[in-house]
Formats: sequence, structure tokens, C-alpha cells
Amino acid sequence: MAGQRALLLAGFLLPGFLLSEAAKILTLSLVGECLRENQIGGSHHLLLDQVSQILQDHGHNVTMLHQRGNSLISDFKEKEKSYQVISWLPPEDYNKGLKDNFDFFMEEALGDRYTFGKFLSFMEQLGLQCSHFLRRKDIMDTLKNVNFDLVIVENFDYCPFLVAEKLGKPFVSILSSSFGAIDIGLPNPLSYVPVFHSFLSDHMDFWGRVKNFLMFFDFSIRQWQIQSTYDNTIKEHFPEGSRPVLCHLLKKAELWFVNSDFALEFARPLLPNTVYVGGLMVRPVKAVPQEFENFINKFGDSGFILVALGSMVSNFQVDLLREMNSAFAHLSQGVIWKYKPSHWPKDIRLSANVKIVNWLPQNDLLAHPCIRLFVTHGGMNSIMEAIQHGVPMVGIPLFGDQPENLNHVEAKKFGVSIQLKQIKAETLTLKMKQIIEDKRYKSAAVAASIIRRSHPLTPAQRLVGWIDHILQTGGAAHLKAHGLQQPWHEQYLLDVFLFLLVVTLGTLWFCRKLLGMVVRWLCGARKLKKA
Repeated sequence: MAGQRALLLAGFLLPGFLLSEAAKILTLSLVGECLRENQIGGSHHLLLDQVSQILQDHGHNVTMLHQRGNSLISDFKEKEKSYQVISWLPPEDYNKGLKDNFDFFMEEALGDRYTFGKFLSFMEQLGLQCSHFLRRKDIMDTLKNVNFDLVIVENFDYCPFLVAEKLGKPFVSILSSSFGAIDIGLPNPLSYVPVFHSFLSDHMDFWGRVKNFLMFFDFSIRQWQIQSTYDNTIKEHFPEGSRPVLCHLLKKAELWFVNSDFALEFARPLLPNTVYVGGLMVRPVKAVPQEFENFINKFGDSGFILVALGSMVSNFQVDLLREMNSAFAHLSQGVIWKYKPSHWPKDIRLSANVKIVNWLPQNDLLAHPCIRLFVTHGGMNSIMEAIQHGVPMVGIPLFGDQPENLNHVEAKKFGVSIQLKQIKAETLTLKMKQIIEDKRYKSAAVAASIIRRSHPLTPAQRLVGWIDHILQTGGAAHLKAHGLQQPWHEQYLLDVFLFLLVVTLGTLWFCRKLLGMVVRWLCGARKLKKA
């Protein structure tokens, strides 16, 4: 078995060694400065940083374009990078407007007052940010002069796709959010592929299929509205006659790397240029720092619970923190909670079994033998790490793709989710005890971990192998179905159905006319004979 796996690995990676020289690759990380305090997009940046590092280590010449002042800028400067970095900074007045818009959007979302209109307003600001960047002729000329072989984009927003199109270079895209968050041209049989935010599984009853069918039209309209927020940017920076259509531009990607895994996703049709790389962020496990080990040891066989709700937790309301703290107090396990001590409300006394910290080694703690549960916001990177180590979850989704991610976790039976507005101390306590005491959740999590770990190639090997493949073959035309270029009426054979309907109706009409003529002739002949 080991020999077969080694042979498969060698055969898959051999094309990379056959490349005559290292390729020049550009990665685009356009995360807004105005979001620094809230750290939105941090996980997206980390993912692209990891991709850049992997490709650089493999021997390619990687350059990352990133926005100065983003959520990770302090760490980004301090940490030594082996790849080159080009930075840019939008106008200050624009940054203030975007920050105000985003702060309002997050306040509404965390207060359970989210509306699609407010999200569209935020996307309009990102479209404006894209215009600011494309006006930077100095940076665009620098990128053109380098003559990159390949551009790697990420779907945080649509600007990287427009930059790649402006450069006229082939591009590969990373889907960091849930499958189905954007339409990338995959077949979508609505009888068993749930539409994004339908919160269905692949096992649908009749009414589930009715809901999914109707949600498909709602999803299509919303996608059109989101993409329309970039119309002014496209009109300004692309000449008439060669203006890209975003829904078509997404399908031009040579490859789509999906930051998920078969262990989480529902089985569905994929095209050859779609590759799962979920788990890229999972690093080798290290020993837990002694500070955490000492705390864990206090609770013996009861173990501990890890709570990490992403970078937005500092915006939580005081009442919500009080309910969560009270829920943790009813548990026999220790609780390690990622929350800034400086932001902790002074009028809430921290439970004796709770430890709050600015930073924690999440991957290492998830691999600890004493962990019993992971309380997470449902970010894809966090879910992939939990699956890697077979840890069951309680999810508290905040916004974006997180509710959809946790819907998959529930459907796969290795966790449950609870909405922000439903969080009360008693409810949260019951949910956590349910997951810890019912061993079926742990068994399902371990089964998912086995699926995740038993791939013949690691996520990094898949990433490098497929990029080397398209560099050697000059693109991925042989991997892309012709259906990506077909209009929707051809893809769904509506023109064929219309043609057959016209032929059928025409034939019936002709037969009816012919039959009428025969009947009239027979009646006329009979009358003539009688006369």
C-alpha cells in the first residue's frame, strides 16, 4: 500500500520537476485597511499567505500584492517572508467611509438585524476600492512589466478577478468560502445539491426539493445584484467592447481550488478543474505551551473545551458574554476561551473554570488528547482543523458562509449549531453537554477525520501538483467542459425542448388539418353518391 502511494505521489509531482525553470506567480490579497480593527478577511489573507509560501518553497518565484494596513499588517511585517511583497494603500478618505460602512454592517449582523441590502452597500464600497487600485498606474505597470506566468486570486471580493483580466494573464482561483457561495459553473442537480443558504442537505424530501428549486432563482437574482455593484468599476477601467462580465469571468479560471474536503461537503458532480485542498492551514502539531498544559491538568479526566469565535468576538454584546460565561460555569470541563482580557466587561465575574487569552495555539489544542469539544464560529479554516483532529463542535455562526458551513457539520452528525439570538445559559449548556455525553458525535468526528487524513495526496501536494500541471501544459483547456462557454438555454437544452415542442405541435396541427380534409372529402363523396 505504501509503495503504491509513493508511486502515485511520484507520478503526480514529476511534471513539476520537469519544468525547465521556476514560474513567476502573482498572488492577490486585497483585504481592506479600514477593517484592521475588526480583522475581517484575516483568515482569507492567512490562506493566501500559506498558498504563496507553499509555492515559493516548491521553487517558484512568488510575489504577493497585498493592501497595506490590513488586519494582519503588523504580523505581516514582522514575520519574515521568503516571497516578494508589493504593497498599496487606498486614499484615506475612502478608508474612513468603508470602515464606517463595515462597522454599521457588523453591528447590524451581530445584532441579528442583517439585511441583504446592507450587504450590497458594503459590496459597493469594495467595488469603489477596486477602482482606486486600478487607477494606480504605477502599480499596474509594475505588474505588467514582470510578465507573470500565472495569477492566483481569492474570492473575498471580485477585484482580484478584474486585476487578473486587466493584466491579461491566466489565473487560478481559491474558493475560501462554502461550496455554492458563488456560481463557478459546476453542474447543480437541484434534486440533491442544496442551494447556498437553503440550509438543506443532499437528502431532500418533496418539499425540500420544492424549496431548493425556488431558492435557486432567489440565489441567481442575488448573485446578479452583487456582481452589479462592480458595474461602474468595469465601465471605468475596461474599454467598451472588451468589458468582462463577472459571471463569465469566474468560469475563465484555469483551476478552482476549494478550501473544503469530502469529509465535510455533500457528494456532488465536479469538473476536472475543481480540486479540494481543505486543510492547507493545518500544520504539524507542536507541544502545547506549559501555561495551557497547567490549566488543562487541573480538570483531570473531565478534559477541556476550546472556544474560539474568530476575530469578531470583541463586538459581542455584554448580555451575550454574560450568558456564555454562565453556561461555561455549569460544566465540569475547563474552558480555554480566545477573548481579549482587556475587552472583558468589568461587571462580569469570570467563571472559575474559564481561562481567557489574547492568543492560543488552536491547532495544537485541537490535537490535545484531553479536548472534549470545540465551540467555533464556523469559519472554514477552523472547521477543517477540527475535522483533522476528530473534535466534535458546537457552532455559533455570525455571518457570511458560517451558517452554511455549520449546516454541513450538523448534517454530517459531528456537531450542532445555535443562533446568536437563541443563546441563553441553559440552552448553550444543554447543547455542549449533549455533544460531550453522546458519544455518537465523537464517533462521527473521528470518522470524518479518517476520511480527511486518508487522501493519497496532502492538500499542499494537490495544490502544487495541479499548478505545475497547467504550467507545463500551457493552461487547463483540457480540464474545462465546453458547457462553461455555453449560454444557459443551451446548457439546459431549452432550445432542444422548444424545437421538439414546436415540431410536436406542428405535427399535431398538420395531422388535425389532414384528418379534417379527409373527413370533409369522405363526407362530400358520400353526399355525391347519395345524390
